[in-house]
Amino acid sequence: MNRFVGLPRRVFAFGAFLAFAVFVAGLAGWAWPPSAKPSQEAAKLGDDASLLEGFRHVEVASVSDALEQISGRRMYMSHRMRPIFPTKFAGFALTVLLKKESNHDPDALKGMLAAIDQGIANSVYVMVVEDGGDIAGMGGLMGTAMSSRNFSGAVIDGGVRDTAYLQKIGFPVYALGIVPSTSVSHYRFAGSNIPVVCDGVAVNPADIIVADADGVVAVPRATAPQVLTLAQKMDFDEHSMYAWIEKLKSIQEAVKKFGRL
Repeated sequence: MNRFVGLPRRVFAFGAFLAFAVFVAGLAGWAWPPSAKPSQEAAKLGDDASLLEGFRHVEVASVSDALEQISGRRMYMSHRMRPIFPTKFAGFALTVLLKKESNHDPDALKGMLAAIDQGIANSVYVMVVEDGGDIAGMGGLMGTAMSSRNFSGAVIDGGVRDTAYLQKIGFPVYALGIVPSTSVSHYRFAGSNIPVVCDGVAVNPADIIVADADGVVAVPRATAPQVLTLAQKMDFDEHSMYAWIEKLKSIQEAVKKFGRL
């Protein structure tokens, strides 16, 4: 006698349904490749985009103040670091170091160019030209390459040239000055995506560089979310104070209310 004869029909129905569900689940897993599934990398990219969007909408002065409160460090560049035209940007540091060295090596600066060609969108080209106040670390050709790769901008601890063309294409550059000189035959590439000190400020690869009419600040990547949150609050408080000062005709009363100066 068949041992399954006495089992209720609903047991067989449930078993058939369960087998079908397992089959469908397996089929879905096969049809959806791992690359199409949400990943930590995709989440990180989303976080990075949100951070940059936030920093693009706060004032650099607030970022500087927030950094000083949180870390106790000065992370703003000096008054010498000025833009070739009014601008505002934020992006991730791509660092490059040039060492002073007279040479006739055609490959001496090859790494400097390779760093640009390997850069990704939203990069900020942070170049340190050793003792380079009167040496143009970049010009129109390099600026065109950065612009075509959607860099956010460039910060040069040294000089810049071809400013008319850079203005024409709208590529933002901060530098210590405008000079017509060249680094060719006078400098050698010493590394990219390495820690550097740009105009007295320590900058590590992927730190967030923010710039506006008030200057340039380097935000360490590890503290960037905390710095952004505090900078946004400072911005809000300061912008709220303007109306209070006008109404009360007293900056002291506004500072007492908002605790911000």
